[in-house]
Amino acid sequence: MIFKTKGIVLNFVKFRESSIIVKIYTEKFGLKTYIVNGVRSSKAKANKIAYYQPLSLLELVIYNRENRDINRISEVKIEIPYQHIPFDHKKNLMAIFITEVLTKAVKEEESNEDLFNFLRSSFMFFDQLQNDFENFHIQFLIKLTNFLGFAPHKPSELGNYPGASDIKDEAFFKVLEKLFYSQYDQFIETSGSFRTAMLEYITKFYQFHIEGFGEIKSLNIIKELH
Repeated sequence: MIFKTKGIVLNFVKFRESSIIVKIYTEKFGLKTYIVNGVRSSKAKANKIAYYQPLSLLELVIYNRENRDINRISEVKIEIPYQHIPFDHKKNLMAIFITEVLTKAVKEEESNEDLFNFLRSSFMFFDQLQNDFENFHIQFLIKLTNFLGFAPHKPSELGNYPGASDIKDEAFFKVLEKLFYSQYDQFIETSGSFRTAMLEYITKFYQFHIEGFGEIKSLNIIKELH
């Protein structure tokens, strides 16, 4: 059957000579995988592949057959075009990091309107932030736990994993507490070394709570960004 739905692109991989296989978190069906033919061919319109960049917000007409692991997209258009994420090097790298986390953390193939709305509003806000966005990915990971079923009740509970006690001094937890309770538009000064330590800290928290979460390959890129 054919359905209309909004979607958020997580990632894609090349498939054969001119196609891609793309993972999209959809409003109606949760995480879905689609094959898109011809977007990499010499005859394809140059802008078609741009639809499937990390975090793109789409309006889709899709075929959804429950017994198929991979479905097809009938129609696609950008719902809300980003003004900064695709063109800002730092934001683009942060988007790649966030999509890798989401691909590993979000698995359900069913509608979760609250999660979808959280993701969509977060990325729209991220795009609009022109300054002081260096903590966004940390704040996002903390807030995301509310939708994944293992949200800590207080900052110190982010340390509930083996080896957590290796880290951290009083100053670390003071800044963590500020980030824990902050909104995206609240600027909290942090150093590059703190952000690196904080991401390692939260990544281990995710690894502890999500079976098979594994390593985040883009974490090393983000460390260089700091």
